Amino acid sequence: MRSGRCRGSSTSAPRRRSGTGSRSSTSSCTSASGPGRTRCRTATRHTTLYGSKDDLLSRFILATNSDTGKVDYKYLRDIILNIVMAGKDTTAGALAWFLYMMCKHPEVQEKISKEAADAGEATSSIDDFSRSLTEEALNKMHYLHAALTETLRLYPSLPLDNKECFSDDVLPNGFSVGKGDIVFYAPYAMGRMERLWSEDAIAFRPERWLDERGEFLPESPFKFTAFQAGPRICLGKEFAYRQMKIFAAVLLRFFVLELHDKYASVNYRTMITLYIDQGLHLTATAR
Repeated sequence: MRSGRCRGSSTSAPRRRSGTGSRSSTSSCTSASGPGRTRCRTATRHTTLYGSKDDLLSRFILATNSDTGKVDYKYLRDIILNIVMAGKDTTAGALAWFLYMMCKHPEVQEKISKEAADAGEATSSIDDFSRSLTEEALNKMHYLHAALTETLRLYPSLPLDNKECFSDDVLPNGFSVGKGDIVFYAPYAMGRMERLWSEDAIAFRPERWLDERGEFLPESPFKFTAFQAGPRICLGKEFAYRQMKIFAAVLLRFFVLELHDKYASVNYRTMITLYIDQGLHLTATAR
């Protein structure tokens, strides 16, 4: 290798020398000391190690490369912690309650199964069907989206949340709050208020989220607060919906779900997130 300068960046195309075959930009970077040379070698190494991988962590490592060619590990740590703490338990909990609702409402389960079959590839292979769930296919599943949203209305992942006031303010109802005050609100209670959701507020009815054409019709995030609202609205909302829709579509397309004990009571466990106490025990039968 030459000791003069870095010939290519981490994004440059591989170069070819006569008689030596294809050479990547890594081989064209010098091992001598110097900030420019180090940047080339580091950036290329990350591209080589993670550029061909599809997992989320590898993509974040590439995305968090700083201008110096180094990974900002503090920023990467914050992202991963946010996903694990805010996006893992909440999504898993929401899916558990969704499956419980499917068992309690088999007619809804059948509608979702048919919708998934129509949107995805007509195949008996779970893997092939999963691969066919493109963005376009997921966007066609309005009833599934409505059923997930209705589940979150009745069983929000965060049943109780709070905000701190950065300055003195007056709430819409005329109540005054001061700087530093903590204001709590309860999505679990709000989702069951008749004055917000009419007399059938306690009923599980996905159709309340559909318009006359059967397309999903969202409500104000200040009314449906499962993902919060305003400047603090959940950044992972669309990602969470995508995860849940893929999981639910595959599961209900190929299996019929029933409660293991139809007469057992299912209750929530009082924690930060809305867990099902003692877990949810189901029986899955292949369609």
